[in-house]
Parts: sequence; C-alpha cells; structure tokens
Amino acid sequence: MKVGNSGDDLSNLRTSVYITMHMFKRAPEPLDPMLVINAYAQGIFPMADHAGRIRWYAPDPRAILEHHNLHVSRSLQAALRKRLYEVRMDTNFEMVMRRCAEREDTWINESFISTYTQLHYAGLAHCVEAWKDGELVGGLYGVALGGAFMGESMFSRATDASKVCLVALVEHLKARGYVLHDVQFWTPHLATLGVTEIPRTLYERRLREAQRLRCAWIPV
Repeated sequence: MKVGNSGDDLSNLRTSVYITMHMFKRAPEPLDPMLVINAYAQGIFPMADHAGRIRWYAPDPRAILEHHNLHVSRSLQAALRKRLYEVRMDTNFEMVMRRCAEREDTWINESFISTYTQLHYAGLAHCVEAWKDGELVGGLYGVALGGAFMGESMFSRATDASKVCLVALVEHLKARGYVLHDVQFWTPHLATLGVTEIPRTLYERRLREAQRLRCAWIPV
C-alpha cells in the first residue's frame, strides 16, 4: 500500500507499508540518521528508488532468520572447514556498502552510504567481511538495536563468500545474546538459508522485546 504522507511523524509511518517522501530533482534525497534509527525501532526501513526518492517499508509478513534454522549446505561446510576466507568485522564498512551497491538494480545511493556510515561510527551499524589474498570478496551489513539485528544487504565476488559471512554473523549474534535477526523480505535464495516469514504484528512485538536487551556487538 502506498500513501502520500511525507511528514516526519513516525506514528504515521507505522500505519503504512511504505511512504513516499519528497524528491530532490538534482540529487538523491538526504537521509537523516536519527530518523533512520527511530524508524528501525518501529520496524520500518528506508530504500531509495531509481530516481533517488526515499521510500519507507514495513512488510507484512516480515522475513527473519531464526538462528537455529540456519541451513549450511555441504559445499558451505567445506568452505568453512577449509577456511578459504579471512573473516573480519567492521574493518571497512563503507567499502562493504559500496560493493553491495555495485549491481544493476540497487537502492543504495550516496545518501544511504553517508548515513549508514555515520551510524557505523556511532556504533549502530556493522559489517562482516570475507577477505582473500588482500581483497574484499564478500560481505554484509546491517543495523543493531538492543538485541535485534536488521540485515540490509550482502555481496559476493567469490564462491560462498557472502554465506561464510552470514554464518560468522549468526555465530556472533548468538554468542552475544541477540534474539531477532531481521532480513526484511523473503526470497527463494534466502529461503535456502533458512529464512522464514512471520506476521508483521508478531515481528513488531518481538522487536520491542529485543530492544529491551543490552547486547554488545563487541564485548568490553
């Protein structure tokens, strides 16, 4: 459902699947970091269309990855055993975002890269990276609030590199007590990894519960 309200009032955002905001003619629409975090806290996230317009989404149903459902194929198990990639976290967040944006159809423009990089420096956005021979060959990023992690995007330039990152992410989140792993939209590819869907109302309840937790991305 699409509505024409363009205000900053997040109580209005909750009532819609997405909201089309004002479009700048010559540049991508700027994205305020605080608005983004407040939206995530209510189960809403932004994406940009081909014209740079920011649209806000709250899908129903919502796709999530229950960590006990993570499916690791035999080929992925082999890649993990062989340690084909060096896995790092938060060493080059902006590069991960730019690699995720390098596709024909993407919502990740310069406004998103700037805003999410600011969130990264604020300790609210994180990435997992796969490196091989000094090259970044896979990665993913997302936003962490309390005990919830909202996955945004992933990329791979080598076999199973992004999946290796996902396995590392799940292990990381489990070890630190995260209880909700949002992946936004269900796709056949994500389903092969164990992603399922839940009603939006249930997602919002679990999100509220998760945000009561005080999970640390990196232990002190």
